[in-house]
Amino acid sequence: MEVIEKKQNGICILELLGRLDSNTSPEFEKRLFEVIEDGAKSVVVDFEGLDYISSAGLRVLLKATKELKRSQGKMVLCSMKEYIKEVFEIAGFVSIFPIASTVDHALEEF
Repeated sequence: MEVIEKKQNGICILELLGRLDSNTSPEFEKRLFEVIEDGAKSVVVDFEGLDYISSAGLRVLLKATKELKRSQGKMVLCSMKEYIKEVFEIAGFVSIFPIASTVDHALEEF
């Protein structure tokens, strides 16, 4: 999996490419927590290039959003393929994470 980091109006955007599973989630977790430790309070995770997410990937996102909330931060997910959004719905995560249709809509959440 590849993670492309961008900044827009002080908001960190992480674009995910590939699969977020038990093999790639430790690397993504490390990268995400580095961003948070560096002071990011507003994070957008762009799923447009993500083909698959496992429970390991969901766990990383949950852990990170809890960490952000402790510091009055926020994470917004966006650009999910329909089958990935279904995973979030089945897991009950749609009530935990704001999910926007595009990056632009996600940026409007802040």
